[in-house]
Amino acid sequence: MNQKLVFKVKKVVLFFLLSVLPSALFSQSVVKGKVTDMQGVPLIGASIVVKGSAEGGVTNTTGEFQFKTSRNLSQGAILVCSYVGYNNKELKYSDAYLNIMLSESATELKGVVVTALGIKREEKGLGYSTTGVEGDAISSTSPNNWSSALNGKIAGVSVISPGGPLSSSRISLRGDVSLNVNGNDALIILDGVPMSSPISNPGVAYGAGSAAELSVDYGNGFSDINPNDIESIQVLKGASATALYGTRAANGVIMVTTKSGANAKKGIGVAYTASLSADDVMHFPDYQYEFGQGLPSYIGKAGTEYDGQLYYSYGAAPDGNTSTSGTSSAYGAKFNDQQLYYQFDPVTQARATDATPWIPYKDNRSALFQTGYTLTNSVAITGKGDKGSMRVSLTHTKNEWILPNTGFQRFVATVSAQQQISRRLKVSLKSNQTFRTTDNVPALGYNSNSIAYFLIFQNPNVDLDWLRPMWRIGQEKSKQLQPYSSYIGNPFVTLYENENPSDKYSTATSLTANLELSSKLDFQVRSGIQLTNDIREQHRTISDVVYGNGYFKKQNVFDYELNTDALFSYHDSYSNGLTLNAAVGGNVMYRYYDGLSAAVVGLITPGVYMLANGASDPVVNTDIRKKAINSLYFTTNFSYENKIFLDITGRNDWSSTLPAKNRSFFYPSVSTSFVLSDMIDLPSSISFLKARASWAQVGNDTDPYKTSAYYSTGSFPGSVTVSSTLFNTDFKPEISTNYEAGIDFRMFKNRLALDLAFYYNQTKNQILDAPMDPTTGYSRATINSGSVRNRGIEVEFTAIPVQTKDFSWKATLNWSKNDNKILALSEGSDENQLIASIGNASIIGTVGGTIGDLWGYKLVRNSEGEVVIGPDGLPLRGSEIEYVGSAYPAWKAGMFNEISYKGFKLSFQLDGQFKGLVYSQSFHKMTEQGKLAYTLNGRLPGTELYIGAD
Repeated sequence: MNQKLVFKVKKVVLFFLLSVLPSALFSQSVVKGKVTDMQGVPLIGASIVVKGSAEGGVTNTTGEFQFKTSRNLSQGAILVCSYVGYNNKELKYSDAYLNIMLSESATELKGVVVTALGIKREEKGLGYSTTGVEGDAISSTSPNNWSSALNGKIAGVSVISPGGPLSSSRISLRGDVSLNVNGNDALIILDGVPMSSPISNPGVAYGAGSAAELSVDYGNGFSDINPNDIESIQVLKGASATALYGTRAANGVIMVTTKSGANAKKGIGVAYTASLSADDVMHFPDYQYEFGQGLPSYIGKAGTEYDGQLYYSYGAAPDGNTSTSGTSSAYGAKFNDQQLYYQFDPVTQARATDATPWIPYKDNRSALFQTGYTLTNSVAITGKGDKGSMRVSLTHTKNEWILPNTGFQRFVATVSAQQQISRRLKVSLKSNQTFRTTDNVPALGYNSNSIAYFLIFQNPNVDLDWLRPMWRIGQEKSKQLQPYSSYIGNPFVTLYENENPSDKYSTATSLTANLELSSKLDFQVRSGIQLTNDIREQHRTISDVVYGNGYFKKQNVFDYELNTDALFSYHDSYSNGLTLNAAVGGNVMYRYYDGLSAAVVGLITPGVYMLANGASDPVVNTDIRKKAINSLYFTTNFSYENKIFLDITGRNDWSSTLPAKNRSFFYPSVSTSFVLSDMIDLPSSISFLKARASWAQVGNDTDPYKTSAYYSTGSFPGSVTVSSTLFNTDFKPEISTNYEAGIDFRMFKNRLALDLAFYYNQTKNQILDAPMDPTTGYSRATINSGSVRNRGIEVEFTAIPVQTKDFSWKATLNWSKNDNKILALSEGSDENQLIASIGNASIIGTVGGTIGDLWGYKLVRNSEGEVVIGPDGLPLRGSEIEYVGSAYPAWKAGMFNEISYKGFKLSFQLDGQFKGLVYSQSFHKMTEQGKLAYTLNGRLPGTELYIGAD
């Protein structure tokens, strides 16, 4: 062979070996693109794989993906894109930037959820329980307070509202964990901004005519969130779900996401909605209208007998009867329209000159109420372009409550804007501005200035219309009309004169910037503020039962909280099917509360409510509270072939409210989930099966100013007062340890779904103010007290029995059971820990008992279990309080149904609980006074306890 030819062949072979073979054996393809829904909203965590292999990647926080394959893909290679809640999509590979749009699946029940710090995750990858509620399920009920619509919709959630048009709410998840009654509330997050709920009113006054302010429910920090602006609510229950939110999330998190323009169609859109709802009294107590005003016979005073017969007389009567009208009891004469008595004359406002028929007035309580309504009008404008979107809304709500001259008006303006500044930088703004005004918020409590007190002591022989003039003749604004007991205020004076007005402005605003540093590294910074300024007043007329010379108080409550956090996120996928998402960040929180009040006791001019009209100098009080928490945290998520998931988190807080040596505390969490339906062969009828488990700890601090001797301003200028609560320089943060396990099971293309959760939570180092012997100079002391356990089960079952083109029926049933137990109290503490008390009932914690144990006085019974009757004919009451029962239910359940037909929706809900004792002060007092129907037993012939004449 020619040497020249041989040399040329060698060069060709060498060229082939150096260029062609490496490309064939070692080259890789890079796949880049973005995944969105049909409206262009990025889908975070979507999976893109090469069909027939495990190679692929997932989208980052902007919906983009990038991964390398181990071989050079041809133009005909198939990629598969999937996302929970959306239909899978197959497409041919191209070396161009891929824009993939997925359509929603009509049969998928669950998909992407918002988790702690606003991170969106596929639900199948979560190792803990979380439940979502769509905004339509909230706004469709037209609630004044959005939180009330959660009742019965989510297993393990309890929402308690004391009543009133503004109705503050207490939301607890999976039972109470703390002996501190104010330490069991869930944290509310609105678009990433924590919502505070300070209690700035005095406690509930107890007693007739007691010189104390009543509690007025002006609403808590989150009560003014507009239901029409809510897009979705995500409930994070266990510690694994909430640990990244820090101390205040120890009792769970309610995440509220408001609507934005991201889901709107391109261009400009306008939406107008209007709703009208009516409110009425659902149920009145079973009052008795057989007997009228009078003292019971065993007292032996006026109102009992005259010539052997019960009688009635308003004042001393011409026939010689003494007055019986001063009592508020209803043990008097039996009603008989043939019987004539001297009664009150509403014309002369004195005793009538002629005797009139002795008859009951069966509407003398119900006629005080009216049918309330809430009218809401809302307009929203959306705009969407290629790089940004915006939604602006304005909502007006007018409420007239079930009591006259109560209700409120509320204006809410919201702005939600997102803008893609560049390919790597995105900025978003959410702002909620609220102005709410009310002329009168009804006072609460057992006190002469509350409507509830009047309802207790109103007598069956009194016509409500007799009280409508409000004032004594010729003494308007200075002498209220009280024809009977001087302890009972005129209800119309209470409603129309003793007002509690309020003007409140609040805002919750956050600004977020997301920067893509590289294809694998992102940076987010967010700052948010929640601010409230509430100007309140309390008016009490001259001749008021509590403040006889009148009273006026003005209160300015200014409260804000600043939160700034930064988060670095890293994400990558590997050829072995492993995907990594990790983040590290920090948070700085600063809270400031300033309550300034001035009050005057005694008014110079009746009906003029100003500090300048006070008969004395104003008494000024200030309440300033500051709190700061600095935090560092991390989270790491591993995913193997999108089938096995492992999450690890950790957070360290430094709280200003804890002693210096215990100020820093760390708490971790670990959770895992296995998508068994993707790992093993199951019957085709099973759509999805996942098992999950988690372990977590979460810490909790307390209110400020408990670590040393702090002083507050006194009532006199230049004076200070020492706290009545003994400080503690050595207490520790609360720590809750939580275990959870569960399964998620779905069948028949997700038309049947079952979610089971089992949990165990133990909280130790309870921080509370325990009662002390007053001789020490302190009434309470801050301590760490014992350990509380909660364990339980939650069941959520969802079914779509009917699904056609035009008609569908979806039903959701939830059931939960929580077992609460006090495992230990602190060493040296009383074996009975008083938690709360009112009237004759107390909530007392004991080892082995629950936080909701009710204690009171029982009736004395003999060995046969029969009630022992004393010499006066009355049942004997024990001399010591004892355990009565628990306020906690054995279980709770709810069922929500939604029926859709050609765009029209009908929904209805049933919810309730089994067992659980409730103490009612109203029931107690009305029983004592003979106002209820069941007190007729023994007074009427034929009843069980009736004793006839010999």
